[in-house]
Formats: sequence, structure tokens, C-alpha cells
Amino acid sequence: MERKGIGHPDTICDAIAEQTSINLSKFYLEEFGRIYHHNLDKAVLVGGRSRPRFGGGEMVQPIEIELVGRAILEVKGKTVPIWEIFEKTVMEWFQKNVPNVDVHNWNHLSIDLNVRPGSKDLVTLYDIAFEKGIPPESNDTSFGVGFAPFTQLEKIVMEVENRLNSGQFKKDHPYLGEDIKVMGVRIGDKIRITVAAAFVDKYVDNLQDYLDKKEKIKETVFEIASSLTDRPVEVFVNTADIPEKESVYITVTGTSAESGDDGQVGRGNRVNGLITPYRPMSLEAPAGKNPISHVGKLYNILANEVARKVVEQLEEVEEAYVYVVSQIGKPITEPQVMDVKVRFSKEVPGIDREIEEIAREELEEVTEYWKRILLGEVTVY
Repeated sequence: MERKGIGHPDTICDAIAEQTSINLSKFYLEEFGRIYHHNLDKAVLVGGRSRPRFGGGEMVQPIEIELVGRAILEVKGKTVPIWEIFEKTVMEWFQKNVPNVDVHNWNHLSIDLNVRPGSKDLVTLYDIAFEKGIPPESNDTSFGVGFAPFTQLEKIVMEVENRLNSGQFKKDHPYLGEDIKVMGVRIGDKIRITVAAAFVDKYVDNLQDYLDKKEKIKETVFEIASSLTDRPVEVFVNTADIPEKESVYITVTGTSAESGDDGQVGRGNRVNGLITPYRPMSLEAPAGKNPISHVGKLYNILANEVARKVVEQLEEVEEAYVYVVSQIGKPITEPQVMDVKVRFSKEVPGIDREIEEIAREELEEVTEYWKRILLGEVTVY
């Protein structure tokens, strides 16, 4: 399985779409007392062109990001400043998360926005629940999937990316960019971790300096992985490097988006932060979807929360898988199906009722998820 770090082009698209939705929701709340219908869940990143070199290179053509979606753009005669919200979101996000992208330099970054009002039927469906004071009705027919707990390998992959992209690690190792992809494979009893990590060229003096710093990253990854498993661990970093030709993974900005790769919402991490092909996964792209009624977002959060709570609260349950299916136009608190599959260490009388109770209690909370989403307590990538 793998995890695409915060500077990966796909993750950038997810993050920009989601944060724009959050900031628009906050604007709606502050100005009008409620969140209006919107789905800002289509974003694409077109990679730029750069000339990286040891000691510092340059951007030649900017990274381009376009956000496409639907939103209420006028309320009671007042225009919603969607462009200003989007522009501020992008600038603040990059300054915080990928700081070597200079948001004030048009050679680094260019943005575009194409948002239009939603279809009348979906807007009406959205508004009815608010007007009647009832649970929101589903914005789509969709499904959510979740599981718990993480395997040992899944924990390693998550921890490696989180640690390498942590604020403290970046402070100590500024040469390491934010575009870090971690792939984990278990072959028999051996764990193999492959890391693709963009280095920032202005912090790397020459080829030997790069190789020395890459070795430090390899040692760090090995230490992290070894602390989480007793299995043998192999670590590989930037395996496409050809040192004899001085062809190595250095970038101007710390992300392959500057030249090597493009991005799109929904192609990266699932709601639980991982891409897990050996586990059931939803193909939904939750980032940017409205946090009130879009089950493509809410039911994936719900499924993971139920799975986690079942495992944490019932010691007899070793593993849980949760599947939730909606039907458009029906209350989000009334899915067509909510299926919880578990593996027991031992089965005890009445445990099925306890599992059902946990699931029902969490389902009742789904109408309040938007609060946690706006506070940043729940992430979808």
C-alpha cells in the first residue's frame, strides 16, 4: 500500500478542493447563518517546467491549478466572493504546506476557478431539510467503506510520511521537500519500504551532498519502520537516481508538480489517509464535496469511524469492515445498507447487539460531522 504526502500533485488537488469548501462553508455560516449547497470537488493540477540545479535553480513555467465545481453564488442579493475565497485559500495553503512554492511569483503558480450554480433539483433537495429542520437528504447514491485496525505495514507507511513531513523534521532537514510518496510491501516475512522524496535544490550543494543527505533519509525511515515491527526491513530512497550521470531527484520547490507530474482530485489517499489495494476501498473523491449532505464524503468518514469504534470498544473484535450505501433523496441517517463485518478473537453472547448499537449511535452523529470537518478534526486525504 502507499501514501502520497502533502506535496504530491494529487494530494495538493485534494487539499485545495477540501480547504476551499471549508472556507466557503465558513463564509456562508458567518454571513448567512447556514451552509449553502456547493460541491467543489473537481480540481486538476498541470505540472510546470523548471530547471533545478545544485545550489538553487529556477521555475520556467508555473504550476497551474484549476478548481471546478458548483456553489450558490448569490444569497439574498449579496454576491458570494468565491474568487477571493479560492485565491486566499490557495495562497495560505501553499505558504503553510509547500513553502518553497512562491505564491507571489507567477513563474511558480497560476490558478483558475470555474464555479457555477448547482442544478435546481439538487439545490432544492439540499434546502428542504434546512427549511423543515430534518436530517439532510442524500446528495447522491453512493457508498462508503472503512476498516480497522491498520496492519503493521499500514502503520509504518503512515508514520514514515507523517514523520518526514512533520514541522520539526523539516526544520532540521530543510532540504527535504513535501512531495514524499511511501510505498510499503510485505514479501513473505520481509517488509520493503520505497520512498520517493523530492529534495529542494537550494539546500543541496553538489552530488555528494545529495547522496549524503539521501542516506540520512534512508536511515531515518529504517529507524521508524524498525521501531514498529520485528520483521526484517529493507528501505529504498529515490531508486530512479542515476548518480554517475548526476540525474537525481532535486527540485526547485520540493514538489514534482513543478515539472515531473500532474495531479487530480480523487487519485490519491482515501479518507483514512492510505491507498490499500488489498483492502476494500471506495472510489469516491470526497475532497471538496459539501459537508452537509454529500454521502460520498460523509459515509466514508462514517464507515471508518464505526470500524474504529467497534475495534476499540469491543475487545473481542480483532478486525472490522464497514460498508454503507445511500440512496439519493433519502435522509443521510437512513442508508439503504449498513453492513458491519467483524473477525472475533472469541465470540460472546450479545456482541452483535453491541456492534449494532455502536453503528446506530455513530450514524446519528453523521449530521454533525460538518462541525468536525470545518474545525479540521477530520481529514479526507
